[in-house]
Amino acid sequence: MPGSGSTDSSTRTMGVLTVGGLVAVTAYTVALGSNGWLWFGWVVLGLITLGMVATRST
Repeated sequence: MPGSGSTDSSTRTMGVLTVGGLVAVTAYTVALGSNGWLWFGWVVLGLITLGMVATRST
């Protein structure tokens, strides 16, 4: 498949951002208390990442 390398790269980048976002939101929650908007944003980011992974594997 032509162009699959860039798709793999962008999917990997999204995965790294998602994991980094989870670490950041968790650290914020521990330090300053829970913020529902931050968790909502992380869930949306996670769903986008899962969507990218699902479309890449088909």
